[in-house]
Amino acid sequence: MQVQGIKENIKGIIFDLDGLLVNSEKLYWQANIEAAKEYHLNTPEDAYLKLTGATEKEMQEFYHKYFKSIQDRDQFIKRTDDLVWKWTDKRKLKLQKGVQEALDKFQELNLPMAIASSNYDEVVQHALWATGIRNYFNFYLSYKDVQNGHIKAKPAPDIYLLAAKKLRISPDKLLIFEDSSTGVQAAKNADIKCVMIPDLIPPSAKDKQNATMICTDFFDFLKKI
Repeated sequence: MQVQGIKENIKGIIFDLDGLLVNSEKLYWQANIEAAKEYHLNTPEDAYLKLTGATEKEMQEFYHKYFKSIQDRDQFIKRTDDLVWKWTDKRKLKLQKGVQEALDKFQELNLPMAIASSNYDEVVQHALWATGIRNYFNFYLSYKDVQNGHIKAKPAPDIYLLAAKKLRISPDKLLIFEDSSTGVQAAKNADIKCVMIPDLIPPSAKDKQNATMICTDFFDFLKKI
């Protein structure tokens, strides 16, 4: 696949999941607001935005600030996860703008596709089957691979390098799609070209340096093929 602004011929594609392919970041945001009210927390409604694409360290710092105990934190996380799971079953989980068209185009071009997500394995599976896109991908990687493979989570490059290895495609022939600063940094650290399609948070100055290009949505990217 030839893409405007990219010299190399792209032979394969790796995607993030949450906030990129599906609108789950918005659902998690809503779930956090609802759970916070149920637990009478004094977290501002925009607090979850700080967790969008956050590193593990940043997440722990956030939870330490707002929760008195690990038990309180775990109950809150479980409640938000349960809400998003329920909403997914009610078909509130949707593909992001242009995703279906992009997947169809990449499949038409016979490009191998994979997912490298920081989310839990069962959540990734649930999202893929609920939205009907599982069969587009050769495989997916999740936080399970971080735990079992002794690899570091994003922004470390490990999960993207593992995906490249499983695809058996040289990193310079791959293209990564990401929505978060942490993911874009992971792609940069892996030395793999990255298209950023921001979701809840606009791209930072650092994102503009790290990303190969920034598109408003997948329709915007498809114009460049």
